[in-house]
Amino acid sequence: MADSSFDVVSKVDRQEVDNALNQTGKELSQRFDFRGTNAAISWAGEEGVTLTADTEERVNAALEVFKEKLIKRNISLKVLDADEPQSSGKSYKISARIKQGIESDVAKKIAKLIRDEGPKGVQAQIQGDQLRVSGKKRDDLQAVQQLLKGADLDVALQFDNYR
Repeated sequence: MADSSFDVVSKVDRQEVDNALNQTGKELSQRFDFRGTNAAISWAGEEGVTLTADTEERVNAALEVFKEKLIKRNISLKVLDADEPQSSGKSYKISARIKQGIESDVAKKIAKLIRDEGPKGVQAQIQGDQLRVSGKKRDDLQAVQQLLKGADLDVALQFDNYR
């Protein structure tokens, strides 16, 4: 019997993020506490988001609204990397990035965790921005998934390509 395997990835559905961004923009335009503050949210490039408002407090509140919308759409906040508010003229701006993929140092940390604490006979190979975990028993692979779900890693993990 061939080895069973699955991939550990960190992907975000861009359409869901876009929906959360549009909902945030609509709420910023309609809510009473954002009236007259010029609060806005928009895409900045392929994987970036920019929030702007007249005061630092309102731009932070706009970021919280965006976080709420991401949570409602089952997107982990671990994928959002937001900067501190920066003053630019009369307004404040927050730049945020949506992280995709697993960075090599985090991938090495995950592979070491699987090697040290995972069941015997399970291997993890780093393949670009994802990990392939393989082993003879499917139960061992499910144990690895539970181990990774319980680990305190600063990246949102998904498991796919389960064979």
